[in-house]
Amino acid sequence: MPTDHQIIVLGAGYTGTMCAIRLARRTRRLGTAITLVNPTPRFVERLRVHQIAAGRELTEHSLPDLLEGTGITFARGTVTAIDPAARQVTIDGADTRSYDTLVYALGSGTDTTHVPGAAEHAFTLDDPRPFSARLDELDAAGGGTVTVCGAGLTGVETAAEIAENRPGLRVTLVSREEPGALMSERARAYLHRSLDRLGVTRMTGPTVTKVLPEAIELDGGELLPTGACLWTAGVRVPALATEAGLATDENGLVEVDPTLRSTSHPDVYAIGDAAALRQAWGRVHGTCQSGLPAAAYAADTITRRLRGKNVKPFRFGFVHQPVSIGRRDAVIQFTRADDTPRRWYLTGRGAVAYKETISNGPLTMYRLSKRFNVTATLSKGGRATREA
Repeated sequence: MPTDHQIIVLGAGYTGTMCAIRLARRTRRLGTAITLVNPTPRFVERLRVHQIAAGRELTEHSLPDLLEGTGITFARGTVTAIDPAARQVTIDGADTRSYDTLVYALGSGTDTTHVPGAAEHAFTLDDPRPFSARLDELDAAGGGTVTVCGAGLTGVETAAEIAENRPGLRVTLVSREEPGALMSERARAYLHRSLDRLGVTRMTGPTVTKVLPEAIELDGGELLPTGACLWTAGVRVPALATEAGLATDENGLVEVDPTLRSTSHPDVYAIGDAAALRQAWGRVHGTCQSGLPAAAYAADTITRRLRGKNVKPFRFGFVHQPVSIGRRDAVIQFTRADDTPRRWYLTGRGAVAYKETISNGPLTMYRLSKRFNVTATLSKGGRATREA
């Protein structure tokens, strides 16, 4: 049995926190020491950041409180370097720590690098409170127009939340693709009726070419005046893995084998948004739905390898696309393993309750995982991921 095996988990988002807590329980008799590194002691519920952006007050959760009783060491700081040859990470440029196993779970942020002015003049959900404060200013001034750029599920949820919570503001959702483009026709129609009810204006087709202090510029030169621009179009991951020499893809995601180990450094596991996860049906895009199963799987796989046991490849299939439309409406699109829509969908109060259960799930799972092996996988993908 190995003794004093140092495991460092980088990032305390949904995946990193899940992996660390499950590891603590699964390896407690194996002589491991687990450290969870994060820049802030506050746990961010990314499934709810659109609510914060709209100005709703939510309960804050402390990482040390979530980790209480697990034996995990919480290290507050930003990882500034990884030396995979020496098996070391550096925190805040000065604190160097050694590892035997590293879990890379640093997640992703909003990409504002491809459109001029976006980084300078647009708000993002990476830090929703400044945007909420700007909405307060607009409300105090008697109203104004708020523009949400990007009509992925995050953009749709945020636009709806603002429209419902701040009826004095005019909300415009701008995107190249139609909101709900990945849904079935009937579910998408319901989504659009709900957005109409909330007064959300949609501009589908134009490309944003520039963000200005009080407007956005569309292709063709049209200017769309706005009191606040929220950018939700596109994500990017930290450059840390690439800079460290880990094998990464063209987007900087860590290349992993079927057991979620780095293809270049097998003592490193990558999970969540910053990992290039693949299944037989294609690429797994980063969501809480895929991140929690990957985190639990990584914890179990690390444990099995420490015990000298064989492991099976990671299998995962999507089940749903849950979308809140304010606090009193929602639509749940059920999907095939590859995230393409099935015929079935859920709307109204049932969908609201369903979405709230999903949003509460991670925190409940963390508490239970201190005592039990709680499953985080809704589907392994069935035949779509089964080995031949």
